[in-house]
Amino acid sequence: MDPGFTAEQDGIRRTLRELLHKRCGPEELRAALDTPRGHDPALWTALAEQLGLPGLALPEAYGGVGCPVTDLALAAEETGRALAPSPLLATSVLAAPLILALGTDAQRADLLPRISDGTLTAALAVPAPALATALALTGPQDGDWAGGGRAGGIQARRVQGVWRLYGEAAQVLDGHSAGALVVAAHTGGFVRSRTLLFVVAGDAVGLVRTRQTALDATRPQARVQLRDVRAELLGSEETGVPEALSRAGDFAAAFLACEAVGAADRALERTVEYLGRREQFGRVIASFQAVQHRLADVYVQLQAARSAAYYAAWAAGDPGAGGGMDGPGGSGRRGERVGGLALAQALEALRRAAGEGIQLHGGIGFTWEHEAHLYFKRAAGDELLFGPVHRLRAHAAEGARLFERTEVSV
Repeated sequence: MDPGFTAEQDGIRRTLRELLHKRCGPEELRAALDTPRGHDPALWTALAEQLGLPGLALPEAYGGVGCPVTDLALAAEETGRALAPSPLLATSVLAAPLILALGTDAQRADLLPRISDGTLTAALAVPAPALATALALTGPQDGDWAGGGRAGGIQARRVQGVWRLYGEAAQVLDGHSAGALVVAAHTGGFVRSRTLLFVVAGDAVGLVRTRQTALDATRPQARVQLRDVRAELLGSEETGVPEALSRAGDFAAAFLACEAVGAADRALERTVEYLGRREQFGRVIASFQAVQHRLADVYVQLQAARSAAYYAAWAAGDPGAGGGMDGPGGSGRRGERVGGLALAQALEALRRAAGEGIQLHGGIGFTWEHEAHLYFKRAAGDELLFGPVHRLRAHAAEGARLFERTEVSV
């Protein structure tokens, strides 16, 4: 692994930071959160047209830029700094890799170019609270997490050659505004019980979508109800859905880890700036040794999380020439899947940086209007969706067989 950045990566990060500084300041951020979509469509258009961000890691054959997935993960550090609300995670990190990996040629040719140019947003819909399970982040993908005949799941049935979906999914990221949904549904009955993925148009008859109130308003969520909705099977019935979801989950975790590192870095930066101006007992607060020790501890934890996030992004990259997201049968670099472990470390760093920021800002830090709370809610919200931290670590330990007893023969 080369820890240095290429000129292209530096250029992407610099340009993205400048754009978000101009278009996603504190006032613009709060204004976007109050809109029905929960994000600024003009900012999303700018990210697509000026940077090609939605298709950054998609192959050029589908209108993408063709960069390695590492570049998209590193770009997430900048979106995390600004807490930029956008469909990037739902569209380019969760849905697009599944379409690329499992979709037919016709499906990829139809959906991916529109995702690349930003005209189509997409979302992954699974029954709540099974997102972390579906992505194999907190445990094995066993059990009937997609429904299995129980209430609250999603069922798929073929009627006269047409797939129909019934059920409900909640906590669907950007599900209320996405132009297309990739839906995980249970089918096959008792004998051939399995989970398949389906593509549902955002304007399909029988599809009811309602935006939910979320702890982290910068990650808009929706409840999606499917009432006899016509759907198109993604790929074929023989596609390896669990493996594709697992690969997508590992990259999503690396992406989220980089996002959390960026958010933690900005939270710490804002706290240091404030403490350098605020005076107490005739001295700036930053001059007190006890305060410096607390900030130093946050900094050390942040740098450790950054190192883990960068490694996870590198490990999730495609070893093929030219990079890009994994296609059918693809796998991460070296087969390593360390995204969950990096995410656990990054979320802890963000929670601590935001928590210390709230405390060290004093009275104003405890007001809901202060930005420090947005960073704290981002850490808590991501842990609810993709964690919790102790389960991310426990699953990584199980995968590495860390606590298995081995017999040593002499």
